[in-house]
Amino acid sequence: MNTYFLDTNILIYATSLAADHAGRKAIARDWVARSDWGLSTQVLMEFYANARQPRHGLPAQAPRRLVEQLAASRPVQPMEHALVLEALALSERYRLSHWDAAILCAARRLGAHTVVSEDLAHGQDYNGITVFNPFLG
Repeated sequence: MNTYFLDTNILIYATSLAADHAGRKAIARDWVARSDWGLSTQVLMEFYANARQPRHGLPAQAPRRLVEQLAASRPVQPMEHALVLEALALSERYRLSHWDAAILCAARRLGAHTVVSEDLAHGQDYNGITVFNPFLG
């Protein structure tokens, strides 16, 4: 079981070379160094798309290598038809974006009880999945 599910922003802060991410980098790296987390194909794709942006200062091939490393070393929940439908229902219930709802549904399918993210409401319980923002306080 994966107790935690890491959202894209945690991976971005952990790997970005951008000066404005320096304050969050150590916290994010501590989370990435843990062994009790998983992620989804959605997170991998979002990470790749964001990490390629010049503002993060990564070498051109680094985002792809990082995705390959993560996919090989962490539990990854694929995006599948049933998950999409579940996410749409959760999106409607909590008035979330369908992307955020897909993160929560992927976390549940991996057996996580907590999504680590700065993008969702800290402390909010979404149908049994709690959000934790490691950058608060």
